[in-house]
This record gives sequence, structure tokens and C-alpha cells, in this order.
Amino acid sequence: MDIDAKVNVESKTISISQTIIYKNESNAVLTEIYLNDWNHSYSTKSTPLAKRFEEEFSTKFHLAKDEQRGFTVITSIKNENDSSLEHSRLDAHPDVIKVKLENPLLPNEAYTLKLNYQLKLPDATFTDYGFTKTNDFDLKYWYITPAVYDGEWQYYSNKNLDDMFVPKSDITITITHPRNYRVTSELNFSAVGFNKGDNTQTTTLTGKDRIDTYLSLHKFPNYGFVQTDNFILISNISEKGLQGPEKALITDRITKYLSEQLGDYPHRQLLVSSIDYRKNPLYGLNQLPSFFRPFPDDLQYELKLVKTALKKYIDNVLLLNPRKEHWLSEGLQIYYLEKYVDQYYPDLKLLGTLSDIWGIKAFHAADLNFNFRYFLYAMEIARKNKDQPLSMSKDSLTKFNSNIAGKYKAGVGLNYLDEFAEDINLSQLITEFVETNQLKQIKISDFETFITSKTDKDLRWFFTDYINTRKKIDFKIADLETTEDSLKLTIKNKRDNTMPISVFKMKNDSVIGKLWVENINGTKTISIPKDSTEKFILDYDNVIPEFNQRDNYRSVKGSFLNNKPLQFRLFKDIEDPNYNQVFLMPLVEFNNIYDGLTLGAKFYNKTILRKRLNYKFSPQYGTRSKSFTGGFSVFYSHNLDEKKLYDISYGLSTAYQSFGEDAFFTRIRPSISFSFRDNSDLRSNKTSHINARYVSIKRELGENATVIVDEPDYGVFNLRYVYSNPGIINYSTFRTDFQIADKFSKLSVNYEYRKLTKSNRNISFRFFAGAFLENNSDLASNYFSFALDRPTDYLFDFNYLGRSEATGIFSQQIIIAEGGFKSKLETPFANQWMTTANFSTSIWRYIQAYGDVGLVKNKYENTKFVYDSGIRLTLVEDYFEIYFPVYSNLGWEIAEQDYDQRIRFMFTVDPQVLLGLFRRKWY
Repeated sequence: MDIDAKVNVESKTISISQTIIYKNESNAVLTEIYLNDWNHSYSTKSTPLAKRFEEEFSTKFHLAKDEQRGFTVITSIKNENDSSLEHSRLDAHPDVIKVKLENPLLPNEAYTLKLNYQLKLPDATFTDYGFTKTNDFDLKYWYITPAVYDGEWQYYSNKNLDDMFVPKSDITITITHPRNYRVTSELNFSAVGFNKGDNTQTTTLTGKDRIDTYLSLHKFPNYGFVQTDNFILISNISEKGLQGPEKALITDRITKYLSEQLGDYPHRQLLVSSIDYRKNPLYGLNQLPSFFRPFPDDLQYELKLVKTALKKYIDNVLLLNPRKEHWLSEGLQIYYLEKYVDQYYPDLKLLGTLSDIWGIKAFHAADLNFNFRYFLYAMEIARKNKDQPLSMSKDSLTKFNSNIAGKYKAGVGLNYLDEFAEDINLSQLITEFVETNQLKQIKISDFETFITSKTDKDLRWFFTDYINTRKKIDFKIADLETTEDSLKLTIKNKRDNTMPISVFKMKNDSVIGKLWVENINGTKTISIPKDSTEKFILDYDNVIPEFNQRDNYRSVKGSFLNNKPLQFRLFKDIEDPNYNQVFLMPLVEFNNIYDGLTLGAKFYNKTILRKRLNYKFSPQYGTRSKSFTGGFSVFYSHNLDEKKLYDISYGLSTAYQSFGEDAFFTRIRPSISFSFRDNSDLRSNKTSHINARYVSIKRELGENATVIVDEPDYGVFNLRYVYSNPGIINYSTFRTDFQIADKFSKLSVNYEYRKLTKSNRNISFRFFAGAFLENNSDLASNYFSFALDRPTDYLFDFNYLGRSEATGIFSQQIIIAEGGFKSKLETPFANQWMTTANFSTSIWRYIQAYGDVGLVKNKYENTKFVYDSGIRLTLVEDYFEIYFPVYSNLGWEIAEQDYDQRIRFMFTVDPQVLLGLFRRKWY
């Protein structure tokens, strides 16, 4: 490929004349060639890239101005005879070009394409590539490249995964740019020329057998070049306070390690950018603020550099399909990163220097080594039942699986394989494999064939169960029988897989033996000669990413209880499977104005990684009510793999709290819920839930109570169905709710739809309809009635700050439920039926106009038509909003003297609800 590029800084464009000589290295006759034009993936709000942003709850691309988006204008595509070739963009992939050849391209022959086109570069805020705020340019996948043909064309669209699949090429780039800019590239600099007439500079770069397209064009580049005995490493990854000589020593160690483990690098220089690290950080380090450093500056820099360099090195020498066969290169990166830490920092802890601080050192997390993080992150997603097969196409993975869990599971898996295959040295074999296949187009099957041919062990389990499925690893010691001369150990495989497990023999907390047990179908009993073994532990060295490690222990003598002693710990911790742990956490909360600030404690068993069985007991004291409050809950979640019904949860919760001045309620709520999803597409936001529960409510009124209770204590059976598709551009939910109690039964439906249009206008519509099937309650109380603007919440589901307030600021809190009105009208309840519709649309940014209409029917009264309208200030949608009524059945509310009392607000204080804003982007 010969590329002649001219950069126009003011217009953010690059004019390119390009020649591609494409050799057909297949046995097929080609009549067309497919070209990747990923700069065009920024062209509209409906490209696969734009949809990817939408799926990950990001509106930055959708809300961007037109001049921030990029596109490509193709002037001509010709062959070597200057004959124009028919070409078109694919409907499903607008960033892929199909070129029809004038003559068929036979095997081992070459075809010349001459392209002329102009790039309008995108804003770098979208993917970090394009033009920056300082008018610098970070370019990747910027020029047009051919797709790979390996029996079929391997093309796909840009989805911000940095995974274009291109054939290795001999590249010459001649780029003309203003003289005050400097080019940085992994390619070799071959010539530099100055053009005095227009004050520009022409830089020529060349490279052989290249796939990396990154080029930096900056006025003040901050890249450093370190010449080592192995190759030149170019990087702008920095660490505050670290000097040049220290960086050079670290760089030399890293390049030596890379060359030893992966073979000689085939190119003269390797470029590692801060963008590479930001897109692929060492999670756990990147979230910490700069002033809080549990790792020394030099170590932090070293870990960042070695992780990023490993990825670039492997990607540049192993020519795998980075979208469909990504797990091997990503797994090798983590595998060698683990070995690097083991080799140079064997005593490094997960929490770094924090592990030595009094108080923190008491946590189990402080005992764990640095490399435990990979197991932790991989198991985080498995415990949530949201893990995906490593062999799944990268664009089908959730963000957490793609960026974190999948890579870590692959690296942990290679280490698992290394420990199991004791007759080989896996690290040396990988080095041999990489050196043998350097710069060759390969597939995962080549790696499988190579490794399995080197060992007598059966490794099929790794490539079938571990890689190609999301089957969990979960073993337990089911029984231990002691005879006169032997120990009979029964191991149960709780999952349907063929993966092996290691068994350790322990004495005085020291390992005295180890063996691997394979092919456990159900249970398997092994007989071991009787010796001084005191305890058996499965996977003692924590090599295997096992789902549940709490049943991996069995003492030769004694009962189950002395296998797992009880342990009390302050605050949540990483689970220590050696103990039955109970955690204690002090609580300072504000639940409502009646209890005021509540002080207390929470006793619970929940750890960093999710458990199936969770319990919580939280006694508290209300500083304002001067009463003891709190609650207890116990829940069990049963996860199902590979099914639409993916979770069944059941349990019991109780609560005792104030609901008014000197007024308390006791709620007992047993429940069961069924959760459904599209198990083949975990990226989809579509879920549905069926929930059945019984809510028992008892109330107590003290001498100073101001609340009037006009209904006796009650119990309600409640059945709900919820379908949800909460996208950031298109949002919809549908709910049905059925309730039956002694005095009433009722049914309601609720539908909500929101859309962010291409013109950046928010449109929201909500419909509610509810009717009593039977209502024998006191019609004067309206306690169980449908509410137009403020539900009575007799099931005590909502987080009202002042539940019983009729006046004052807390009475103005609104929760959009039932009628969803914002104005307090003269008919606020319906004891027969109600139907309402709520609308809102954007005016400017976070300011919207809203309008509500409805029909309210009470017994023995005529149906009433109700309406209101006003201004909605959406600071954080669904979490913090303010409503300003303007006009309703009451007339011009905005002109009333008590207008400040008519303003309504929505405010969420529950941190778990707010965390949902973060989780939805990752899971």
C-alpha cells in the first residue's frame, strides 16, 4: 500500500491518493474485493458504531454536532489501467466498501487498485481517535485497507473495539502536514522534506509486514524513545514523579522479558500510547485518584507499560481474527502479565502498600497476592450469571466481559492449563508457537493442535468446556471415609463438564501432596494410602476459577463444623473460604424525617463476590423518633444457565420503621421472583420479571401520633409482571399489577416509552390504567384507592422522605406511579377506576414541557376529566427532577401566591439505585 496524504488542519480533513496492490493468496478466483473504511463509521447516527454507543448508554455521539462526526468521500476507485471500478457501501456495514473487479483475480496473482478519497476526521471524544480539542490528531484505522480473505471475506464494522482484521502489508505513507506538527509512528522514518512555499513538511514512513495503522500528528508530541538491546520502544505513557533514567531501566527490563517470552520482535520499533492504556487499563489501578497510591510510582508505571506493551506486541505478531478469535491473544497478555509479576514481584499484594496499614491488614483482601485480581474480576461476572463464552464474537460480549472478565478468565485459564499439564512447560511451548507462527495468518485451531500434540494429558476439556461454553467449575468434597489402611475421598462435580480438579493433602497447614482428578461425572471416589494427612483441600493454590470454594475442605478427623470455623469481621471483605464469615458494618442512614438520622449496625454474610444465599440483620436507633427500628432479610438466588429463565429468587424480608410522628409499621414480605432474558444476546437490555409476594402490614400509633389510621391492619397478595427495555435512545417498559386482599382486589397496567430523536429531542409518553375488581374498603379513607399524584403506598414500597406529610417541602416529593400527575387537584384519588396519560418533550437541554390528562371515576360520582401542564427540569432522569406546574384544572397555578408549595421534586437517596447508572454501562 502506497498512501499519499495531505492534512488540512483547519478543516480537519485529509486528502488521500492511495495505491493497493492486492495479491490473491487463496485458491479461489476473486471477482470482488472488500475494503475497510472505518473513518466512515462516524458518518451518521444509525451506523453500527452509533448503535454501539447507544447500547452502552452513551449519548455523546448521538448528541454531537454534525461537524464533530467523520466521514469519507470516495472520489474514484480505478484499476491499473485507470478504468473506473464499480463500488458500493454495504447496507449493514456502511464502513465497508465492495469493489467489483473488471477482470477476475486468479490465485497467486495481484490486482492494483487506485483510490482517491477525502477524510473528514471525527472528534476524538468519541473513541480517542480523530482530532482533539487542541487541534492535534490521533489517527487509527484512518486510511482504507483491504479486508482479509481466508476462504470467505472477513469484514465487519467498527464498534469501538480496536479490532480491525487486516492482512499484513508493505506500507509506504507520505504525509504532508504543517511544519509545526510532528509525526510519531511505529513505521520507519525514511525521509523528511520541507516545502517553503506553503510552510508544510512531508514525512515518508515505510514498513514491511505491518498491520498497525496508528499515527500521531501533534504540535508538541510527548513520546519518548528508548533504545534497548531488543528493539526501540516508543511511548507516551507517563507517571508523575518518575524520571527518564528510571523509565529507561524499566523499559529495558520489559523489552527483554517480551523477547524472551514471545520471541524476537520482527520490527525495529514498538509504539505504546497512553490511548492504548486508557482503552485497556489495569483495572484496579486506573480507578484510583492520583493522590492515593497503594503502589510506588515506578511499579505503577511498570505495570501499566508492561500490560500495554504485551498487548501491542502480541497483536502485531500473532495474526488472529481480533473479533472472532480474540481470547487467545487477550489470554496470553494476562498469562504473561501474571508471570511477569510472579518473576519480578512475587510478594506483591492485591492492595499494595495498603496491606501493611493497621486496620486494613486485618482484611482477607490484604492477604491476597496481586494476581488474585484476575480471578476476582472473572468470578465477579460469573456470580452475577452474566458471563459469556470466551469464543463468542467480541461485539456480542457485554462491556464488562469484553474489557475485563473475558480477558482475565482467558489468562487464568491458560495458567490452569499450565498447572494441569504437568508433563510440559506451557510457557516454553507458547514461545515456540509464537515464534513459529510469527506474522502468519493463523486460527485458534492451530494453537489447539500444537498444544495437544505436545502432552499426554487430555486437554479437550479446555477447548470445549472452558473456552466454548459458560459452564461453571464447581466441585465439592462429598465424603471422606477412613479405613484401616486408606482414605477414600469422594469428590462431586456439581456441574455438567469434564474439567479436572486438584486435590491437596495438608498437614499443619502445609502441603504434603497434590494430585489431579479427571473425568468426574457426578461423583468419583479415589483411594489414597493412609498417612499423616490431616485435611484435604480442593484447589488450595487458587489456580482454578471455581464458582464456589466454600465446600472444598474436609478434615480427616472431626465434624463439618471444625472444618469451617465461624469468623466475625468488620466491614465487607473478599470471601475467605476457610471460614464461615459474618460481617458487621456500622450504619448511619437517613430513611425518613420521622426517624431522623438512624444509627445502628448491619450483620450480614454478603462478600465482594455475590453469593446465592444472603442474609442481613440491621438493628437501628432513630435519633428523632427515639425508637429502635431496622429489619431482617434472607434471600436465595438460583441461577440457571443457557435458559431464558435465568434466575429464580425467593426469600423473606421484614422491616420496622416510622411512617409518621410516633407511628410505626411492621412489614413482613415473603416473595418469589422469576427473571427472563434473551440468553443468546446478553448485550440486549430486554428483560422480563414475574414477582409474587405477600405483604403483611401492622401499624402502631403512640400517644403523640398525628397520623389517623382509618383502615385495620391488612395483608395483600401481589402478583406483578414487568417487561423492560431501558435503552438510552429508545426506552420502554410495560407493567401489570394484580392485588387481592380481604377488602379489595384490583388490576392495573402501566406502559412507558421514551425516545431521543435524531434531532436530539427527548419525547416521553406514559400510560396508566387501573380498576378495582372489588372494593369493600371505607370509601371515605381512599387508603387503598388509585392516586392521581401521590400514591398512599400502603405496600410501603416507595422511599418517601415524609410519607404522611400533607403540607411542607416533604409533601412535595413525587414518585411517578399510578396517575403520574404533578399538580395536586381536587380529585386526587379514584376508588373505582382511573386512566391517565403523561407526556413530556424537550425545550432546551434539561428543560422539558410536560402535560398530563386523565379520567377519574369514583363510586357514586360522575367521571371527571383532569389535566395539568408545566415545566420539567431533568437533572438526572428518574433520579433527580423538579416539576413546575403552570396550568391545570385549577387554572393558572403559576400565578397563585402559594406557588412555591405547588412545585414538586423527585429525589432518590438510595445508593444502590444510583449505582444502577454505572452498572447499566458495563453489564
